[in-house]
Amino acid sequence: MIDILIGHYGVFAQGLMTTLIVSLSAIGVGLVLGVTLTFGLTSQYRIIRWPCGLYRSFWRGTPILLQLLLVYYLLPDIGIEVAPITAAILALSLNTAAFQAEIFRSGLAHVPAGQVEAARMVGMGMWTIRRRILMPQVFRLTLPPLTNEVITILKNSSLVSVIAVTELMRVSDQIVSRTFQPLETYLAAAVIYLSVNLVLARISALLERRMRGGLAAD
Repeated sequence: MIDILIGHYGVFAQGLMTTLIVSLSAIGVGLVLGVTLTFGLTSQYRIIRWPCGLYRSFWRGTPILLQLLLVYYLLPDIGIEVAPITAAILALSLNTAAFQAEIFRSGLAHVPAGQVEAARMVGMGMWTIRRRILMPQVFRLTLPPLTNEVITILKNSSLVSVIAVTELMRVSDQIVSRTFQPLETYLAAAVIYLSVNLVLARISALLERRMRGGLAAD
């Protein structure tokens, strides 16, 4: 395994870079969509809640591989030509948005309603309340499950190889086809995935500790 890692270091590095670009881009876009979806799901208007609930059900209730294929083949059919990596980021973003929305909705339920009422009494608008009062607390409350979602998307990014994105899993397949050493190659890929996930988990733990320290100081 060590020989495979050393001998194909450059190829693994390129594959890992693509994996990180796809995963982190999807998490970032999904974060914006997820926050928007959260407030749609908790809206007092049924005409807003219903389509948001339908979106959530579809993206949470169908296999991510199917979603990747649908996005990849649907876009050209409606006249939108995109690169495979763009289709991969879009599909993963739409998927993680649904899961992040549920995470945020759970966090939002733990914010005391009295804070919103107090903010309204002093004349704050709903947009300001969400931006300055609700979402900072929601992010603090939901950091552990958000970290799990980031790790999940990173692992699920291995599926984008089916739409010709040359990420870590695809380059591993290419190395296997050249070296005929599947066990050593896939073990090397597993070590890389595990190392990245451990780093993400460590960063999350440090952020969580820092947030708790900030709360204690307040």
